[in-house]
Amino acid sequence: MGLKSALSRPLAAYVHHRYQQWQKDPVGTQQRVFRQLIEKGRTTAFGRDHSFQDIRTPADFARLVPVRDYEALAPYFNRVKAGEADVLWPGKPLYLAKTSGTTSGAKYIPLTADSIPNHINGARDALLHYVHRTGKSRFLDGKLMFLSGSPELEQVGGIHTGRLSGIVNHHVPAYLRRNQLPTYTTNCIEDWETKLDHIVEETLPENMTLISGIPPWVQMYFDKLVQLTGKPVKDIFPHFDLFVYGGVNFEPYRAKLFETIGRPVDSIELFPASEGFLAFQDTAGPGLLLLLNAGIFYEFIPAEQFFEPDAPRLTIGEVELDKQYALVLSSNAGLWAYSLGDTVRFVSLAPHRVVVSGRIKHFLSAFGEHVIGEEVEQTLREAMSQFPEVEVVEFTVAPHVSTDPNEPSQHEWLVEFARPPHDTAAFAAALDAGLRRRNVYYDDLLTGTILAPLRLTSLPAGAFQRYMKSLGKLGGQNKVPRLSNDRTVADGLLGVD
Repeated sequence: MGLKSALSRPLAAYVHHRYQQWQKDPVGTQQRVFRQLIEKGRTTAFGRDHSFQDIRTPADFARLVPVRDYEALAPYFNRVKAGEADVLWPGKPLYLAKTSGTTSGAKYIPLTADSIPNHINGARDALLHYVHRTGKSRFLDGKLMFLSGSPELEQVGGIHTGRLSGIVNHHVPAYLRRNQLPTYTTNCIEDWETKLDHIVEETLPENMTLISGIPPWVQMYFDKLVQLTGKPVKDIFPHFDLFVYGGVNFEPYRAKLFETIGRPVDSIELFPASEGFLAFQDTAGPGLLLLLNAGIFYEFIPAEQFFEPDAPRLTIGEVELDKQYALVLSSNAGLWAYSLGDTVRFVSLAPHRVVVSGRIKHFLSAFGEHVIGEEVEQTLREAMSQFPEVEVVEFTVAPHVSTDPNEPSQHEWLVEFARPPHDTAAFAAALDAGLRRRNVYYDDLLTGTILAPLRLTSLPAGAFQRYMKSLGKLGGQNKVPRLSNDRTVADGLLGVD
């Protein structure tokens, strides 16, 4: 056992104990975070504009501060970006995390001296909880790879600006930096395919023990390794023990990834976002531990009421199991009643653990069915279990609106298979049956022949990669939405060469 491995165990026990303390009083923990945020926010332009001096309770906050997304808060973010101080949080942020926007182009999320530890400590504590739970720490003595964006930063309004993963790269603890791959030079390469070639070259001779990244991009890395060596990953990296991921549901990728590796490896799921590190997998069971003591105050809006003008804003003591909630954040990064866009579902209330179930704007309701991401992912996983030969690279679902009055509209599943089903029609029928069981509105539409059974469209190998490349979003933290309410993604996929 190496020195890092040995020292990690008492540290893991200490961190686990600290977490258990705040988990005993989740409501009180969130109340303390709330009071601290409001106290700091009173001196800001946002605090003055929203009468923070009159806020004593979350109910006061909900009355005075409406829920808004990035676009609605853009006037404040733009002032921060221009270099103005004391706008959303005292002083100026240390960084701006640049991320893709939806309607307003790039988004610039502030990272402050108070909020940066949330991102760094969250990832660290996820690994330490794994060490404490399993007793496995050998991975810390080998090489650790984090697929991330470029750490090169630009200046915007006098503030260092770049991708979150690139910013975090500057804060990797010194004791891990010697173990870290890829090198700084390789991480700075912007073109994903060129970068991937360099990553393969650098890691191939190394003792890789931990690999972290979004599953589809890690799969591309593994495919390159196998193509170059003719060996499964387990033979290339015999001590590869731990896979860390976040950003997308792992299940659609699990079978192919483990087949490429050649054996199962332990995994840890994270819930990172530019707006904050929110949760991590702390047990072998389902759900991610929601970090209630990390400078973030959470509000939860029932997903079905999110677009209503007087939708309730629940606090941590008011949530229920197995209900879909839109996530709203206020944080020491200077975010106030900020709609993250993600939906979560609680699978435990002691402690509070969630699964990320989808995006509040990424649903399919072109015909009134309101299908969410979790439903299509579960449906695909169930169908794949019935057809064990099937391996899926990537997929998305879109409406196909019929222009023929004699033919009903339908959902179109666009799937890139690594291995297709032996019986495509039967596989499509299994998908349809699974979604009907999970979504009563979809079932009603098919029963009433308003919709026809789904259309399954197999895409050629590499279609998703070519589509993302055409958008300039190949690699990094970029993801294809699982669901769309229009044909933009579907037609883009069908139109790539």
